[in-house]
Amino acid sequence: MGISSPGIGTGLDVSSIVEQLVTLERRPIEQLTTQKTTLQSKLSAFGLMQSYTVNVQDAVNKLTSSSLWQQTKGSTTDTTVSVSSTAAAASGTYGIEVSQLAQAQTLASAAFSSTSEKVGAGSLKITSAKAGSLPVDVAIGPDDTLDDVRSKINAANAGLNASIVKDSGGARLVLRTTATGEENGVSIVASGDAGLDKFNYDPTQNGGATSTATSSQMGLVQAAKNAKIKIDGLEVTSSTNTFDGSIEGVKITVSKVTTGAAQIKVGSDTEAMRKAVDDFVKAYNDINKYISDQTKYNADTKVAGTLQGDRATLSLQSQLRSALTQNSSASASFPRLSDLGLEIQRDGSLKVNDTKLSKAMTDNLAEFGKAFSNVDTAAAGNNGFAVRLKGLTSALLKTDGLVTTRSEGLRDSIRRNEDQAAKMEGRVALVQARLLRQYSAMDTTVSKLNNLNSYVAQQMAALTGSSRD
Repeated sequence: MGISSPGIGTGLDVSSIVEQLVTLERRPIEQLTTQKTTLQSKLSAFGLMQSYTVNVQDAVNKLTSSSLWQQTKGSTTDTTVSVSSTAAAASGTYGIEVSQLAQAQTLASAAFSSTSEKVGAGSLKITSAKAGSLPVDVAIGPDDTLDDVRSKINAANAGLNASIVKDSGGARLVLRTTATGEENGVSIVASGDAGLDKFNYDPTQNGGATSTATSSQMGLVQAAKNAKIKIDGLEVTSSTNTFDGSIEGVKITVSKVTTGAAQIKVGSDTEAMRKAVDDFVKAYNDINKYISDQTKYNADTKVAGTLQGDRATLSLQSQLRSALTQNSSASASFPRLSDLGLEIQRDGSLKVNDTKLSKAMTDNLAEFGKAFSNVDTAAAGNNGFAVRLKGLTSALLKTDGLVTTRSEGLRDSIRRNEDQAAKMEGRVALVQARLLRQYSAMDTTVSKLNNLNSYVAQQMAALTGSSRD
């Protein structure tokens, strides 16, 4: 039972008294709230820790890839001759001369009066010169127009792109092969009404040379041609302007006939390798700085980092530094990380010694790669630095790893904190209700006593007045 105006009988500010007593009861809840804020800050900090650890893992994964250290790169002295290469490419320099670019075949019909002119009924058999290709038959109906012929050829998937070009003579059907090269040239044999003869094309006539369309057949506007280049004086051809495999592991693409030899050079892609090393250094320095910031104590502000004294964080820091400071037998030439040009500083960060790193890559690239990527399942000491860190980050991030278990432990602590606070809130509500009942009862009793006192005083005053009379 509530009380509408506690304190009427006693004159006491009962609401204020109860509020203060309840505030005292809530102090443990406030402590839990503060503790929860701290736990949430740690959980958030460990969430970022996990992200930084993943970044290190991604960076070392690249360094452990054998394809990185076998990666090659091509360069050219002429932008009209581009080059790319794979790991199969041998280092070398080659002279490239381009004498002919690949062309598609283009045919044109005699002029029609309009696109709506009917052409006659029958079929067109389109045959590609490419070995193993099958002829494609295009059926032409009695009411089909020049425009219909164009649409049907495009829909037939015959290796041709059909269009209509209008000039002073009228409308002409123009056919262009969708692929370049001699092997993709076509012949067309018309059967049916005489009007379809205008679409015949026999590449053996005129020796396949460019010819003008006549009323009896289509004319050759542009012959199908292969691209021709010389590689160090040796001529090679391609149906396209790309020569893939003429030099093992090298793809050459040409876009213009050259007047002289362009020089292409193929070698190890040291730029990609150096970038992978730099990315690793950045990822490691990022997590090293983050841990330092989160665990330090600022004597001036008297403020400690969120993870100061956190054993899991200190253990992670120690394991990362140990993986870098221990020597490796992966490469006899580079047993220490500093031999590769990566020097550990007093604050635990890595600094790149450009001179030393460049010399190590130039003098012995194979051993440089082994120092990072060598794998020996039988002897861990023979594993490269990146392989060692890859194993460590994988262990840290797996389900029962340090980073994962610490994050889950903090979540469990927050859940327990919330459960405990909820139970205490229930108890405080009961205490508040009890205090209000007690003070209400007291107030009622005091009110009755006050009323009784007033009544007695009135009676005594009445008696005294009667005796005087």
